[in-house]
Amino acid sequence: MIRVGEQMMEVKERTMEMSGQMSEMMKNKAAVFWKEEEGLGTLELILIIGVIIIIALIFKDQIKTLVERLLKNVSNKSNEFFE
Repeated sequence: MIRVGEQMMEVKERTMEMSGQMSEMMKNKAAVFWKEEEGLGTLELILIIGVIIIIALIFKDQIKTLVERLLKNVSNKSNEFFE
């Protein structure tokens, strides 16, 4: 049973790592694209927004977990500060 839990944690860690790598790659591609173009048309903006929404939906659970963990940390730190 412990082995399965360890494997699940490894898969979760690899997923988060891949998510970070994919995010970094997309930022780099977007930066290169932004610098190459003098102006963006409406269609290009719609496509970019669509891709961002699709990625957010794919990684919805990971994003939700990350935000909840960050907010919990902020809450704990603020409670420590005011005690």
